[in-house]
Amino acid sequence: MKAQILDAEALRAVTPAALVAFARSEGWTRTESYGAHADVYAGHGRPEIVLPRTDRLGDYASVVSRLLAEFAKTIDQDEIATYRDLIGADRDVVRVRTCGGEDDGSVQIDAGVEIVAQSRDMLLAAACAVLNPQPFYRAGSNKEAMDYMRRVKLGQTEHGSFVVTLLTPVPPLLQPTQLTLDQRWAKIEDEPMDRRVTRRLVEALEASRSAAERTLSGETKAFDKAVEYGVSANLCEAVAGLIDQSYGLEIDVTWAKTRPTPETHRKIAFSKGDSEVFREVARTFRLRQPKENESLFGTVHKLKREHGETEGEVTLKAMVDGKPQSVSAKLDETTYSIALQAHKARHPILVTGDLMRIGQRWRMEYPIVREIPADDSADDEAAE
Repeated sequence: MKAQILDAEALRAVTPAALVAFARSEGWTRTESYGAHADVYAGHGRPEIVLPRTDRLGDYASVVSRLLAEFAKTIDQDEIATYRDLIGADRDVVRVRTCGGEDDGSVQIDAGVEIVAQSRDMLLAAACAVLNPQPFYRAGSNKEAMDYMRRVKLGQTEHGSFVVTLLTPVPPLLQPTQLTLDQRWAKIEDEPMDRRVTRRLVEALEASRSAAERTLSGETKAFDKAVEYGVSANLCEAVAGLIDQSYGLEIDVTWAKTRPTPETHRKIAFSKGDSEVFREVARTFRLRQPKENESLFGTVHKLKREHGETEGEVTLKAMVDGKPQSVSAKLDETTYSIALQAHKARHPILVTGDLMRIGQRWRMEYPIVREIPADDSADDEAAE
């Protein structure tokens, strides 16, 4: 006996847009209206069906149940698989498959939690890279990306190793069209935000895989060039984390049927060895990022200002990440005078700004300088 979907809530989760998109993709076309809230669909070798335009019908779950059974029978597929296709018909579906779990597709609970978390971080990295690709993101500060993530749903688990399913929302194309096989993708900037994220994810994953191969061939700037496609420290760390939980990683994207695409799905695979490369890329990307609003306590080592200039260059000796380092900064007339006075008096200074690493050197941008005077009272007490 074939399995059936009986849960009313699960049936109501299938949207009218998903029903129409699925029917169109399987050869049904609209022929006429049926009452005030439905349409008749038919096709060659297809039975006539009635699809609702709204889910505000009292018996909507029953309607979906009957359509699900009809769809499954027509395409010769069980209802479980058909339901899975239906629930994703109006969404881009990202399946993260880790290889090497138990024979029944299970994994240790801590590994499972980590896989879900890293899958989320991977998608969030792609969302951050949509508008302004960068080597590193403070993801929580990207409002548009966080708003998008609140619309993403975690789908049901699937058989086949351990699979995390992310259901990403995609607005329907208001004027449905059928793409021919030779038609290309729309410009990414013309797509809605939700579809742009999925496309950016695919671009970033493929660019990262290609960059890893080119890096091993000696192309040192391969990952730098891949940043414009959405590759970032965040993405590399998430992918590395997923790979570390298995012997390999496959990410499969099935495109929503409500916005026609030149392909039905895309698959990107990674091997165990890619993890170390991605972690090193993430580490180097992070090193280049400024540490915002960082404060350094140290002494002025060098000062340099050209004759007639108001701004000057200063080198500070300070502790950075627990190690003594030289940190350079360009100071305006006022802060340069403070640094010069502290240098003459042999007083330490406190510099606050954005600390960034350039090659093997450190530099402070937008510095604010404050001199720390000697504690004269301590000397007076010693004299007594």
